[in-house]
Amino acid sequence: MYPGPISSSYNPAMSSTFWDQRYSGNDFAYGEAPNEFLVQMADRLPNRGDALDIGAGEGRNAVFLALRGLNVLAVDQSEVGMHKALQRAKACALSLRAKAVDLRDLEAEPGSIDVVSSIFVHLPALLRATVHNRIGAWLKPGGLFLLEAYAPDQLERNTGGPKDPEMLASLESIVGELTGEGKLIIEHQSALVRMVSEGRFHTGEASVVQVLARKP
Repeated sequence: MYPGPISSSYNPAMSSTFWDQRYSGNDFAYGEAPNEFLVQMADRLPNRGDALDIGAGEGRNAVFLALRGLNVLAVDQSEVGMHKALQRAKACALSLRAKAVDLRDLEAEPGSIDVVSSIFVHLPALLRATVHNRIGAWLKPGGLFLLEAYAPDQLERNTGGPKDPEMLASLESIVGELTGEGKLIIEHQSALVRMVSEGRFHTGEASVVQVLARKP
């Protein structure tokens, strides 16, 4: 997961301390199973190469990508979450790299990554657009970006996600940030209501947006 705003509406609870506390229990806050959309799109992803899982939380999706044969770097601002991700990978006899880092400070070589996954990573608009622009640069030609996040009308539900409207983006906004001259090509996009069952904090009928995009 990722904290949040860098604007005047910054919520101090949405910080590395907040996420360290959320991940400090013996259980897994968002469950152990990978995200359903990621699993659905798995056959479209390569089974070799380098992957980056941003806002990786406790590593459930990073471990899934590693199980499929990818060389995965999991990143999250929570040291606790990254430690649990490494422990989870070790229990599965997997090699996984993990790094506690703020997304504002994350760097990667241009054209170096085959897959980037962003699962329920909610950012303020300016930071989100910046991160999406960087992801486009980081991907190799043919590389894929996969995203699922809560939509703005998730605010009407009590089934998960931030309560700050600045942290929720429409499908149109996300697609607009990813596409354009020299950017990504959208291969799948959807705004839908689906049942989400991912741990204690993401459970119930939810309004989500989903995107799979490829670098030309």
